[in-house]
Amino acid sequence: MTGPRFMLISALGFALMSALVKEAGQLGIPLLQIIFVRAVISVALSLADINRAGVHPLGDRRVLLFGRGLSGFLALTGVFYALLHLSMAQATILQYLHPVFTALLAFLFLAERPTAATLACITLSLLGLVCMVMPYWESEANAPASLWPVMAGLGGALGSGIAYTLVRKLVATEHPSVIVLYFPLVCVPGTLLLGGADFVWPTATGWWVLLGVGCFTQIGQLALTKAMQCDTASRVTSLSYVQIIFAAALGWWVFGEMLTQATLLGGGLILLGAVVSAWMQPRPAQS
Repeated sequence: MTGPRFMLISALGFALMSALVKEAGQLGIPLLQIIFVRAVISVALSLADINRAGVHPLGDRRVLLFGRGLSGFLALTGVFYALLHLSMAQATILQYLHPVFTALLAFLFLAERPTAATLACITLSLLGLVCMVMPYWESEANAPASLWPVMAGLGGALGSGIAYTLVRKLVATEHPSVIVLYFPLVCVPGTLLLGGADFVWPTATGWWVLLGVGCFTQIGQLALTKAMQCDTASRVTSLSYVQIIFAAALGWWVFGEMLTQATLLGGGLILLGAVVSAWMQPRPAQS
């Protein structure tokens, strides 16, 4: 199977996961418990894949693998919080600000000078963010509190940018299932430590929803890692944006969420910035 096909499978898997996360929240299941159950399922599925592949479960570059797991945990917490308080389209759009954070981190820590395409991406993304945030600021009496879900989504985008960079470095030496495994290995103790006392016993429906969250997440992550092994980063990244379309469609169909003008305009600018970043970067010379 080709990289683009893996990426489409990944995008659909993550969109279905997002819909089930939102449903779990509406069933009264705490945020950290959703992450915990999802992580436990992911550990079991990843270990099964690792056993079939016959590779060492802890991998070789363990510091980087742990960093990938930690950044993924922080990103997931922000993304899930945004999903529970924003529309699926808005929360998903905020995730696609990660190219901005990746560029800023590269400039600060790797001394990489931003290209014209990167600056265009940052400008368009910030304009899009302003378009999405202004309705909250103007219409809410308690605007700072109403912006918490947006801030959580931005934190999720930052964590995703870090995790994406680490995955790209790790795929050259580590098995995809090992990379995926470190994510829940950090999530399980992290969620128990921070929120275990607030866990509840779900209904039968709640258990099925949580099972779906874990399964669709595993599908999305494995397909994403496979896509990055099969194709270039720019091509993989550009195709991942179809997740926004999947999320908007599921939000409308399942939860009755309508796309506002601010979401369409802001999301369009952020999406355009991400596409510019992916496709207009200088290509390495062919040898």
